[in-house]
Amino acid sequence: MGRKDDIIKTRGEKVSPKEIENVLYQLDGVREAAVIGVPDDVLGNAIKAVIVQTKPGCITERDVLAHCAKRLEDFMIPRSVEFREELPKTDSGKIRRAEVQAEALAVGATTA
Repeated sequence: MGRKDDIIKTRGEKVSPKEIENVLYQLDGVREAAVIGVPDDVLGNAIKAVIVQTKPGCITERDVLAHCAKRLEDFMIPRSVEFREELPKTDSGKIRRAEVQAEALAVGATTA
């Protein structure tokens, strides 16, 4: 059973970040991925993909969005993509999605 906070509500739909992440991992050039929801005035939450590439510059935001558009429902396609050098992890190596979320919200608050 998934945790309640792992669900993103966007456009009136409930979306599992894991489902989108699984699609992202199918794209050559994606080493790590985390999918989060970021506040959006129209959508409620917009889906954002945060990606670590296997080699810097090997894929673009356009590549990611095109890949997702072929494999996901429209409401599940990320509205933005951020590339990072690394993602925060637990001691056991799992990605800390909550920390990625908090970092994205902090950046959004400083740019608003």
